[in-house]
Amino acid sequence: MTTTQIILLGVFVVCTVVGYFLINNVPSLLHTPLMSGMNALSGVTILGALVATAVAVSSGIKIVGYVFGSLAIILAMINVGGGFYVTDKMLNMIVKKKKEGADGNE
Repeated sequence: MTTTQIILLGVFVVCTVVGYFLINNVPSLLHTPLMSGMNALSGVTILGALVATAVAVSSGIKIVGYVFGSLAIILAMINVGGGFYVTDKMLNMIVKKKKEGADGNE
C-alpha cells in the first residue's frame, strides 16, 4: 500500500467512527428530516458514479468501465429511490397520526 492509500484508509475509519457516534446521538424526532436530507445528498453519489464511469471509459478501460460504472449508477439510484420511498412512508405515518388526533378519533 502506498502512503496515500494508508491515509485514505485512516480517514475512512475515522469518518466511520465519528459518523456512528453522531447518528447514535440524534433524537428520534430528527431521524426523518435527517434521513430525507441524506437521501438528497446521496444524489452526489450518482454524480460521482457518472464522472468515474466517464473517466474510466475515456481512459481506455472500456468494458470494465462500462460494467462497473453501470453497476455503480444502478446501485446509487436504488439507494436514493429506496431512501425517498422509506422517508415518504415515515412521513405518511406521522401525517395519519396527526389527522386522527385532530378529529378527536384515536
